[in-house]
Amino acid sequence: MSHVQGLSRRNFLAVGSLAGLGLSLGDYLFLRSAQASEPGATVLPEKAKSVIHIFMPGGMASQESWDPKPNAPIEYRGELRAINTKIRGEQFSELLPQTAQVADKMTVVRSLTHGEAAHERGVHNMLTGYRPSPALVYPSMGSVVSHELGPRNNLPAYISVPNQFDSSAGTGYLSSSYAPFSLGAAPERNGFKVRDLNLPGGVDDARYNRRRELLDLVNCDFNDRVAADNVGAMNTFYERAFDMVNSAEAREAFNLEAEDGKLRDRYGRNQAGARMLLARRLVEAGARFVTLTYGGWDHHNQITNNMRRLMPDFDRAYATLLSDLDERGLLDSTLVLVSSEFGRTPKINQDGGRDHWPKVFSVALAGGGVHRGAIVGSSGATATEPDDVPISPEDLATTVYHQLGIRAEKELIAPGARPIEIVNGGQVRHEIVG
Repeated sequence: MSHVQGLSRRNFLAVGSLAGLGLSLGDYLFLRSAQASEPGATVLPEKAKSVIHIFMPGGMASQESWDPKPNAPIEYRGELRAINTKIRGEQFSELLPQTAQVADKMTVVRSLTHGEAAHERGVHNMLTGYRPSPALVYPSMGSVVSHELGPRNNLPAYISVPNQFDSSAGTGYLSSSYAPFSLGAAPERNGFKVRDLNLPGGVDDARYNRRRELLDLVNCDFNDRVAADNVGAMNTFYERAFDMVNSAEAREAFNLEAEDGKLRDRYGRNQAGARMLLARRLVEAGARFVTLTYGGWDHHNQITNNMRRLMPDFDRAYATLLSDLDERGLLDSTLVLVSSEFGRTPKINQDGGRDHWPKVFSVALAGGGVHRGAIVGSSGATATEPDDVPISPEDLATTVYHQLGIRAEKELIAPGARPIEIVNGGQVRHEIVG
């Protein structure tokens, strides 16, 4: 690395007088340098402007959520009752009473199917639309959206709440410039603040501006001494980082304290509520793709008790999210997807749980051109396999891209100059979208 009077520029930024600000945001923006020269690919009509992807890690059981089996023997249906929803003749688990009342805003797909029964492989399949390959790591949907559509309103295109939860949620073979921006803190915690967007204690505006001036002086000397093509770009992206730190709009998007207390109570002051409310704020402010995780759903033991523990907070927050988006006129332009890596076995095991089962499971969608009040597909009498309308992860990803105006058949360039389709073999499922 080149040095200015014995001090490297990077070290100056990392440990000098700007260290208190934290510069991973600047690094993040610098990594986006490739985007300026990437051609756009939005040639389809845009039906959704943003996506909120709620991922339920571990493999959430459909039988205890979206697809109860009230007429099956108890070893298949489990201990929970089924309740009616606003979709005529259709039922959800008793643990989803508030969601049942907004089911007329949703489409539930009960016939998702793939062949990956291991967690990491199932996650990759569902987040990318590709089965895992030893030859190539595929990019997540969020990273593809970032690559194709870019940032908007001074916010990162792809944001992960609270952090990137799995390597499959990353950029794959794409440049790391399309990685998700992680918050670095959980929004449900007291005193939540996003790293890099708040000045640390003891740094007021005057001190902040002096640091910018000092950086400008260092950059000027550095630029005179080092002739490198990316030096100007580096300066540009650090300037953007400073602008974002200094942007009231950017800070406000992450500021849960700005929300009315009654609305925060509606969502729930807990993990599910805080994360979904923040996701709504982010898409409202311009983020294109927000992924959030809630809970842990790998219930090989005591599935009834575990679902009773986790599902009520989800039910409350999710139903409020859909209603809140609709009340604000944002649901039609925001696609909300709830998914997991796979489902659970048709029959409850000897430990009172269900094991991994990718052959058939459910996902829920709402908004962004998704049909309202629909059930797609069936898992039969015991949730063993699709009874009709089987839908693959490739189909699901293709459908999401289509709503955003992205052609899933477009070829991106992988290492070795290999053209790779965004999704290979998926179909837009008009059972789900108009």
